[in-house]
Amino acid sequence: MAVRHGESAANAAFAEAARRGEPLAFPRPDSAVPLTDRGRKQAAALGRWLAALPEGRRPQVAWTSTYLRARETLRIVCEQLAEPPPVHEDERLIDRVMGELSLLNPEAVAERFPEEARRRQEVGWWVYRPPGGESFPDIAARLRSFLADLEREAAGRRVLVVAHDSVVALLRHVLEHDDDTDVRHIAGYGEVANTGISTWERRDGRLHLVEFNAVPHL
Repeated sequence: MAVRHGESAANAAFAEAARRGEPLAFPRPDSAVPLTDRGRKQAAALGRWLAALPEGRRPQVAWTSTYLRARETLRIVCEQLAEPPPVHEDERLIDRVMGELSLLNPEAVAERFPEEARRRQEVGWWVYRPPGGESFPDIAARLRSFLADLEREAAGRRVLVVAHDSVVALLRHVLEHDDDTDVRHIAGYGEVANTGISTWERRDGRLHLVEFNAVPHL
């Protein structure tokens, strides 16, 4: 099971800037962006939903991104559980690293780095790598590494991963597709909701998608 963190302060600020059509540079490191009150409520609701699952469906071990908003989400989730799972942090689950463009909305990028806005348009969103940042294939590569280790470390236990929208979407891509050159399917995934739940089950030696981006707890 993989979930996106609850609403963060940057999520809320970017949504408001988009509504106004204004440039925004969020004034914190990406790793230190906290949850909003709404995000904390979403995380608590997710925790209560997990607690109400039959024992045979509840997570037995959890992994989280090292970023604050993901760690906060998992901490609040665990507070709702009578028997919280062991928690592990892994840097391979962090959000897309944007380098010099970190926490700038598209309007701010166009204003401050017009040449990068043009370059992204020219090379395409999938392979574009911002200065000091990552392309989407870069994220896919680190998630393949994470999944290979998870196979051994989880040892057949039910796993909860708390991470970011790019990570949840790319987990689906990696689990369903070996080819990083044909990515037309990703557009059909849609935006991953805050605390949206995606679940896979192991059958015939592979993980098969059960549901993607569900929000029954909200």
